Amino acid sequence: MGRRELGSASLAVVQAVDAALGQQDVHLLTACSGGADSLALAFATRYVATRRDLRYAAVVIDHGLQDNSADVAARVGGQLAALGYDDVTLTAVQVDQSSADGPEAAAREARYRALDAEARARTATVLVGHTLDDQAETVLLGLARGSGSRSLAGMAPRAGHLLRPFLQIRRTTTERACAELGLDPWQDPHNSDGRFTRVRVRTALLPALERELGPGVAEALARTAQLLRDDNELLDQLAAAAYRTGGGLGATDTLDCAALASQPPALRGRILRLWLLTHGLGDLSLRHIAAVESLVINWHGQKAIQIPGATITRSAGRLRVG
Repeated sequence: MGRRELGSASLAVVQAVDAALGQQDVHLLTACSGGADSLALAFATRYVATRRDLRYAAVVIDHGLQDNSADVAARVGGQLAALGYDDVTLTAVQVDQSSADGPEAAAREARYRALDAEARARTATVLVGHTLDDQAETVLLGLARGSGSRSLAGMAPRAGHLLRPFLQIRRTTTERACAELGLDPWQDPHNSDGRFTRVRVRTALLPALERELGPGVAEALARTAQLLRDDNELLDQLAAAAYRTGGGLGATDTLDCAALASQPPALRGRILRLWLLTHGLGDLSLRHIAAVESLVINWHGQKAIQIPGATITRSAGRLRVG
């Protein structure tokens, strides 16, 4: 299909992928569920890769959450082959449906773990089809949880070997692209199941906001995420510099409480997070960071603070990991 033959939506998704790729992206791996977003992404990725002479492949993740999931995965594999993909991997994952974080989070964790393994095995860039609508939903979910700016910053266009070319494209554009190209997207029943929080945000909350506040809410939320990502990048750089050089903060395995207390609140939490990361303590919530911070700014001789994987104490004016 020549460039002049592309419809407006098909051209938009192609241009999005083309603009997102960097010099490091020489082997492209499309994550495809068979939905409109990922099918449009699969088309655009192959279109751009062919013209740039890049290697390309696709991976389909079978979460095993529905009785016919293997059949759906096989159907998606056939669609990818029809699009011109010679290298398609179908990967089944195990989802911990008893996870305390819920089935959505458990499925996401299993999916990204499989994508990460595939990317590392191929030294590839993984392209996923998250759209502007997905970004807006992510920001609203962060607001509802009372999350900090890191969560409200939403999904980054690039994170390691993960690339999201469609974060400035509406979901309706990917649907129109599939219609222009004669593609038949799979309609995941989970995407209309009101038991899932994100589905309620998508089908009820966002439409209500658009109805009450006027059009453009999704775009405004995505724009807010971008602004917060820019702010977070600077704050993270300042926190790292303070941790390395500020008043002996990072001089030893312990952390100087007086030096830490002198830091602005926006940096203090980030410095604490960096320090805890050096001790192998990741995946900590704002609540955990705030609890450790209380040993610095609200010290009255309290006992140790328990966080996942460690005990934090204050002794002789320094924080210690036990």
